[in-house]
Formats: sequence, structure tokens, C-alpha cells
Amino acid sequence: MTFNFHDLVLLMPEDFLLGATCAILLIDLFIKPSRRDITHWLSLTTLLVTIGLILIDVDPATVAFNGMYIHDGVAAILKVFILAVVAAVFVYARSYLRDRNLFVGEFYLLCLFASLGMMILVSAGNLVTVYLGLELLTLSSYALVALNRDSRVSSEAAIKYFVLGALASGLLLYGMSMIYGATGTLDLSKIHAVASIASGSPHELLLAFGVVFIVVGIGFKFGAAPFHMWLPDVYEGSPTAVTIFIGSAPKIAAFGMAYRLLEDGLAGMQPHWHAMLGLLAVLSLGIGNLFAIAQTNLKRMLAYSTISHVGFLLLGLANGTPLGYAAAMFYAIAYAIMTTAAFGAILLLARAGFEAEEIDDFRGLNQRNPWYAFIMLLVMASLAGIPPLFGFFSKLLVLKAAIDANMLWLAIVAIVFAIVGAFYYLRVIKVMYFDAPADKSPLQLPADLELRWLLSANGIALLVLCVGWGPLISWCYAAMGAH
Repeated sequence: MTFNFHDLVLLMPEDFLLGATCAILLIDLFIKPSRRDITHWLSLTTLLVTIGLILIDVDPATVAFNGMYIHDGVAAILKVFILAVVAAVFVYARSYLRDRNLFVGEFYLLCLFASLGMMILVSAGNLVTVYLGLELLTLSSYALVALNRDSRVSSEAAIKYFVLGALASGLLLYGMSMIYGATGTLDLSKIHAVASIASGSPHELLLAFGVVFIVVGIGFKFGAAPFHMWLPDVYEGSPTAVTIFIGSAPKIAAFGMAYRLLEDGLAGMQPHWHAMLGLLAVLSLGIGNLFAIAQTNLKRMLAYSTISHVGFLLLGLANGTPLGYAAAMFYAIAYAIMTTAAFGAILLLARAGFEAEEIDDFRGLNQRNPWYAFIMLLVMASLAGIPPLFGFFSKLLVLKAAIDANMLWLAIVAIVFAIVGAFYYLRVIKVMYFDAPADKSPLQLPADLELRWLLSANGIALLVLCVGWGPLISWCYAAMGAH
């Protein structure tokens, strides 16, 4: 491997994030608990500066470290939204963590290390880099789920997540070993070249088996059915400040991993993974929407709705063209924005000794605080895909991608389950607007003004983006080279 200084320049955002995180780690050791806000603001500043370094980068699409790191438009847009979502998580989480004596530096440091893993993952040009980024993300996530060490539910969720995550990582690694055995390389561009001419070769069967295990690993990281077993328990058992992190930014990173592996590496095997993604999409749409109807816990309902949204995202990936990938990227970003607002509303209502995790906890919210009831209405309606909100256009694009890929049947299945899924979102709206509140006093809002302002902006953005989504989808198309 050759080395040059320009490689380090291309990795400037990752270099800065790593250095700043290590510095925050040392500073946090000497901060008194009463001054933990210093860690909060340093972490936020680190994320914003890293976003700035990504946006001011003018280098053309290229690779570093002999192809192990890919520097292109896809990586840039994914990194910007990953870091922006994590920054929003920090703002949403602060008052919740403080009320429960969980306002510790470990939360911020683990999230920053996980963000670094996600950045590496979406820029991976080699199977080793993919695994490095993935494990940095998942190991940090396991620890985050167990952040509340005094909670048996959180500890149980962390153990489940760790055991099933280790199994999925092993299957993914086994698939990578098969691909290496068939191609003799770990470089995704070289794997792409070999896979493109693999038809009829002695290695085609081995490659096909490798693809199966790769898709299984991708399915687990997305939380797609039938590899979703961990997701509802982890969403419900984690502190809500951790759930909002796990449910948002890693979904964008999972799209980046899928894109790198399937397009940059295994595009020549598309006939094999095209059908598998279609099957995962159907199972995710069915299981996610049907099981969500039966939930009374809002976090668990949102967990099953995540599975259904993954089904929609897979429609774009299954298309296997730049237009399909752009639609899937747009959907991943839109979903992260919507789900961040949904969990942000839970954090707004939560207070010391009260979690606001049940749907009934939102009863009569309109009578107690009409503004935040309206924000929650926008979030639920957008997640349901009700026009003309932002979520409607993201669904429309992936449905078009499925039709363009000659999967009309799959688009019809998705539309049917989207109608089914609207029920449980509308149930939350019904509870807020038509049920009588248990407590008719004005809503007790947290003192954290940043949380309230951000939630309001997050909700209004879903309304504004229903007419202003053009620049975002154009950015996605440009990154993918779609026309």
C-alpha cells in the first residue's frame, strides 16, 4: 500500500471527529457532574465543525489508501445528514438524561464514536473498511442500550441486541469470506469487476452463497423482517434518548453499507440479490404494519413501523439503478428526519418518573397544548405518507422505483400495506384530538428551550419540505449520477 499526504486530506472530517472525540474524552474526565453541559456543547460543536469540513470539500470523486476509502458525493450527503441527525439527538436528549441521572459523558462519547463508524461505513471501498465501520457503530450501540445500568429492562435489551448482533456480524463476515474466496480480493471495485463476468464461471455458485449471507447481514442492520427480532425489544428497553439515536442515523448508515456492498461490489450479481431484496421488502411491509396495529406502547409501535419503512426503502434498493438508489437515499434521509421528530415528542412529554411511552399518554394533548399536538399530527401524518406531507413524496419515489424495476406487484403490495399502516398512525392523532385527557392542566414542558425550538422546527420542516423537497432529491440524483 502506498501512502501520500492527500489521503489524509480526504479523511479530514474523520480525522477531526476522531481527534475531537478523544479530546472530549480527556476533558470529560476532569469535569464535575454539575458542569456536564461543557461536554454537551463540545460534542455539538464537534459535529457542526465536521459537517462544515464535509461541505467545504471541493475535491472530486476519488479514493484514498489504495481504494479502501471512497470520497464521493454519496458519502458526502450521507455523512452530512448522519451528523445533523446525531446533533439533533444531542439537543433532544439533554433534559431527559439530566432528569434520570444519565447525563454522563459516556452518552456523548459513544454517540461520537458511533458517528465515526457510520462515516467510515458509508465511505468504505473495501470489505475490511466495511467491517471496521460497522463494528465501531454496533459496539458503541450495544453500550448505549445498556446506559441505564440500574434498569433490568435496558440490560436485557442490551444482551439481546449484543447476541443477535454478534450472530448477524458473523453471518456477514462469513459472506465476505466467501466473496473473497471467489474473487481473491477484498477491494469492492475489483469484486465488482469479477462479479460482472461471473456468469457461467466456476465461482458463480460461491459468489451467490456469499451474496445470500451479505443480504442477511444487511437485513439485520436495517431491522428488516425476518431479521427484526431485536428491534422492538431494543427500542422499548433502551432509554428514549438512546432509542432516538438507534432509530435514526444508523438507518442512513445502513443504506450506505447496502449501497457500497450491492452496487460498488456486487452489481454483477444483481439477478440474485434483486429477488432477495424484494422478498425482504414484502415480509417487512407485512410484519411491520400488522404487528404495529396491536401495540399500545408508542416506542414499540414505532419499532414495528420502522420495519415497515425499511420495506419501502428496500423497494428503491431493489431497483438497482441510479434512480432507484437516489430514491432509497432520499427515503432514508426523510425517515431519519421523521422518526427523530416522533421520538422528540416522546422526550418532550417525558419528565422525571414519567416516560410518556404509552399511546394513552398522549390523550387529549390538543386540549393541554395545541401547538405540540399539531407538531405530533404532522409527524404521524408524514410517517403514514398522507399527502402532501414530506413522507408522501418519499414513498412515491420508491414506489416509482419498484414499478420501473418491473416489480408492479411489489408496488401494489406496498400501497396496500401503506393503507393498513395509516391506521395506527391515525390512532395516535385520534387519541390526541378526540380523547379526553386524564389531566386537564396545561402541559408541563421541560425547561430546555433548545428541545422545544428544535421539535417545532423539526415538525414544521415536514410541512415546508412538502413543497421544498426538490433541492434535496436533486442533490441525491446528482450524487448518484442519475438523470
